[in-house]
Amino acid sequence: MHIETLKIFCDVVENQSFSLAASQNFITQSAVSQQIRGLEERYGKRLLDRKRGSVRPTAAGEILHRASREMLHVFNEMEAQLQGLSNVITGSIRVGTVHSVGLYELSEPLKSYFADFPHVNVYLEYDRASHIYEQVLRGNVDLGIVAYPTARAQITVLDFRTDRLVVVCAPSHPISERVEVPVTELDGEKFVGFEKGIPTRQALDRLFAEKEISVQYVAELDNIEMVKRLVEVGAGIAVIPEKACVHEVHSGSLVKIELADRDLTRPIGIIHRTGKHFSPAVEKFIEYLQAETAAAKRAAEAAARK
Repeated sequence: MHIETLKIFCDVVENQSFSLAASQNFITQSAVSQQIRGLEERYGKRLLDRKRGSVRPTAAGEILHRASREMLHVFNEMEAQLQGLSNVITGSIRVGTVHSVGLYELSEPLKSYFADFPHVNVYLEYDRASHIYEQVLRGNVDLGIVAYPTARAQITVLDFRTDRLVVVCAPSHPISERVEVPVTELDGEKFVGFEKGIPTRQALDRLFAEKEISVQYVAELDNIEMVKRLVEVGAGIAVIPEKACVHEVHSGSLVKIELADRDLTRPIGIIHRTGKHFSPAVEKFIEYLQAETAAAKRAAEAAARK
C-alpha cells in the first residue's frame, strides 16, 4: 500500500467527493475509485457509503481516516526535514487561496520564485476562504493565502500585504466622472457584491452598518470575475481591490473611482498550521511572498530616521 493511496482516501472523505479528490491529485475519477476498491479489498470491509451523491465513511472508514491522517502528517514532516539536508531546493508546494488573491496578488512573487527555484512545483487550489482554513488544518495544503485573515486554534497568521479598495462602475454610470467619492455617497446605490459569507463582503457590511449606509444588492456572487462582468454591463457598482480591475480600467470597460476614505483597505495574510515544519521550498516561498512588504517597511523606517 502506497502513502498516495491513503492521501487519496483522506481527500475523498474530507471532500465527500470522488471528483474533487481526483482533481486535487491530478488523476481521473476512475483511478480514485480503483484506489478505494483496493483498500476495501485489502481490509475486507466497506469503507465508504455512497448515498444521494454524497460520500460518507463507514465505521471502518472513520478508523482508517483518522490513522491515515496521522500517518500523512508524520510522512510530510519527514519529507520536509529530509529536503532540508539537500543543497538544491526541490519538491512541491500546495497553496490554497481565493480567486481575488491568487489571480491578482501572486503573479509577481511566483514569477520571481520560479526564476530562482525552477525545480519546485507550486500548485494553487482555489476555494472559499472558510474551506481553506480547514484544508490548512488537515494538512491538505501547506499554506493558505486569504483576505481578512483571523487567528484560530492551531492556525498561525503571517503578514502578506494590504489591498486598497476602490469603487468600480460602467463608463455610463452617473458617478463615472468623479475622481473620488466618500463611502457615505454609496448610500442607495445598486450594488454588485460578494456573497454574505465571504470576508470582503462581511467587512463592507460592517462598514456600511457603522456609517448607516444602505445599498441595494442586485447580485451576490462568490467570484470576483462575475462581479466585474455584471458591473461592466451596468447592473450596479462594486467595491473591489484595486489590483483586480487594472485590466478592465486600462481597456475602458470599467471606471475606477478612488474612495475618499483612505483607510478602506483589505489585509491579506498567509496562514499555516501552528507548529508545522516547513520544507526549504515552502520557507523560501514565504520569504518571496513577504519580500515586497518587507522592502516597503525598510524604506518607511529609513525615511522616518531622516
